Amino acid sequence: MSFDVEITDIGNDGEGIGRVDGYTLFVKDAVIGDRLRVSVMKAKKNYAYAHLDQIITPSPYRIKARCPIARQCGGCQLQNMTYDKQLEFKASKVRNNIVRLGGFDAGYIDSVMEPIIGMEEPWRYRNKAQYPIGNDKNGNPVAGYYAGRTHSIIPVGDCLIGIEENKQILDIILSHMKNHKISAYDESSARGLIRHVLIRKGFESGQIMVCMVINYRNKKNTKSAAGDYIPGQQVLIEELAAVKGMTSISVSINTDKTNVIMGSEIHTIWGEDAIKDTLRGIEFEISPLSFYQVNPAQTKKLYGQAIDYAKLSGKETVWDLYCGIGTITLSMAKAAGQVYGVEIIPDAIEDARRNAASNGIENATFMCGKAEEVLPDYYKKQEGDAIHPDVIVVDPPRKGCDEKCLDTMLKMAPDRIVYVSCDSATLARDLRILCDGGYELKAVRPCDMFPWSGHVETVCLLSGPGGRGQCHLDKDFPSQSYSYN
Repeated sequence: MSFDVEITDIGNDGEGIGRVDGYTLFVKDAVIGDRLRVSVMKAKKNYAYAHLDQIITPSPYRIKARCPIARQCGGCQLQNMTYDKQLEFKASKVRNNIVRLGGFDAGYIDSVMEPIIGMEEPWRYRNKAQYPIGNDKNGNPVAGYYAGRTHSIIPVGDCLIGIEENKQILDIILSHMKNHKISAYDESSARGLIRHVLIRKGFESGQIMVCMVINYRNKKNTKSAAGDYIPGQQVLIEELAAVKGMTSISVSINTDKTNVIMGSEIHTIWGEDAIKDTLRGIEFEISPLSFYQVNPAQTKKLYGQAIDYAKLSGKETVWDLYCGIGTITLSMAKAAGQVYGVEIIPDAIEDARRNAASNGIENATFMCGKAEEVLPDYYKKQEGDAIHPDVIVVDPPRKGCDEKCLDTMLKMAPDRIVYVSCDSATLARDLRILCDGGYELKAVRPCDMFPWSGHVETVCLLSGPGGRGQCHLDKDFPSQSYSYN
């Protein structure tokens, strides 16, 4: 079934949205303003997914994608849209989610929204890439990205949002696999050696890390008894070590039948265990399992905005929840009195502590555990001592903050909450709960960390307590109905 449709909006994943007699169509690779002929692929009661058959009239915002495989690859959903229009779409996405999902007054949100932070050069910005390894139809090893919503590998020559060294490194590994008849991992049979290749680069230091994820079944997985993990390993090491900036080569053992990329067991086979990079004047040690923002240029701007919102004078007590390797924590430590970082991943906390020590930062304390457990436990123990954090910073995963964590934040009643979010839908939910608890939303600023994709980060400032109702449209908005499962 075919329709002619005009695209009037963009969905959360970058798909075009059009309507025919009130029926919604989602169209991949469509741009706002396009008039298209589409055919329905999968129909539901109130909406359908449609295939772009013909561009009848192109949008004024439509451009030719720079990458030749942009349509097949699942990474860049918006490469055929002008960058200015992308920024407009992302700012609107944040604004609309806060209004519609959070129940905030639209006029009020418009008054506190600040302009989105875009990039001057939105290419080659990613300092990390994870490539699945597979075979083409002729049985030759290939590296690339998964096509959208599939595990079908689209071979990638040179990804234009990644570093130029990625191609050189992948070519070395794929050539070595072919020459030494090394098999790629097959998900259906759970056989084959090479599963993924992780590449990271410190943009300030120039240091490069390669970690090959392997399905290695030798039981003696210790550094002293490991031997060669990969056939012809020394030859491969020598070729990789010749890449300019190469600092660390390792293998990650993952024999599980799982979608999780990295295994928990890492062995360095050449060079250092980690690379280093500098962010906002602080040197960070980054291991294969470390969380580190993938766009360093925008991270500087995002963290700078968070620090501005925190309004630090040098005396404040700051809690940074979901702190990772301490990037925000240590950035704020330079301007605060005492900072506390909380993170569930033990390796990340060890990295954070090492990063604090190596930078001579003595006013930072890191705790390992779930934020929703560490914070209530600490509050319960210290309640009689009249603790009062001046600022709480949260940078949670896409699912947002845990309900217990939000409840404890409200009990601790910081003067300011700085919320950094990678999902404006869960952000809207959490902002509403915090504002229902007495806080006032003072500022919202999106930041484009992922040009050419549909994702956007946001940093918000809340102050209080005492501002309840000042930014709501409906005081009875059912924020309590949100699910945390």
